[in-house]
Amino acid sequence: MLLAGIFFAMMNVSVKFVPHIPAVEIIVFRSIFSLVFSFVVLKQLKVPVFGNDKVGLVIRGVVGSISLILFFYTLQRIPLASAVTIQYLSPIFTTILGVFILKEHVRPIQYFFFAMAFVGAVVIQGLDARVDSFSVVLGVISAMASGVAYIMIRKLKNSEHPLVIIFYFPLVTLPVALIITYFDWVTPVGWDWLILLWIGICTQFAQYFMTIAYQTGNVSKVSSLSYMGVLYALIFGFFLFGETFDLMSYLGMGLVVIGILLNLRVK
Repeated sequence: MLLAGIFFAMMNVSVKFVPHIPAVEIIVFRSIFSLVFSFVVLKQLKVPVFGNDKVGLVIRGVVGSISLILFFYTLQRIPLASAVTIQYLSPIFTTILGVFILKEHVRPIQYFFFAMAFVGAVVIQGLDARVDSFSVVLGVISAMASGVAYIMIRKLKNSEHPLVIIFYFPLVTLPVALIITYFDWVTPVGWDWLILLWIGICTQFAQYFMTIAYQTGNVSKVSSLSYMGVLYALIFGFFLFGETFDLMSYLGMGLVVIGILLNLRVK
């Protein structure tokens, strides 16, 4: 999960380096790389490419695509650390959905921790003029879709190879993304091509390491390690984009992270 966090952080930074390229177009390049890479490796491993639980895999692909597209939009619109922090609300939705889908138990104190995290998100939005309400809404929807995706990964852990789950992500995403991109195409120039390739590489490795972590480790411990991403975002945002925050914004980020970590500890 630490390796996944590093690759996700490098992906996030790379997306902010190409703000002139639409988010869906970035997804197209990322999906082509992931689709080809996953297909080739699965064939070499002699693993059935289309898996067993096709309905579950398609659902995982759809919600994962929605989450990633909206997250890329927020990355391009607001500061790096703010976008990443809002995205980290996803464990709340994972836990709540786990009650209905996986029949997991939620203790009453966990709802207090959920509220703490949401208050943190409100503080980030309300006190930072660079963070508009629309971006926050997109970020929360992205986090919700991400929560559903994590639930599906857990449901598929006994029936599917990690790369099959990853393969369905671009398989589902690419047709829709291509249609949208056709009407909003921006031709990459110069370094754009290398950055787009690097985004594909980083995302592929990040998804692979994350999927293995969720399939083989304790979910609460694995999820808590992912919060190193907030620290990565603050460091990269400061040194690469000159992003700084006031004390209250840091407090909002802290409330989100502490609320989620306390929930995972109780869970």
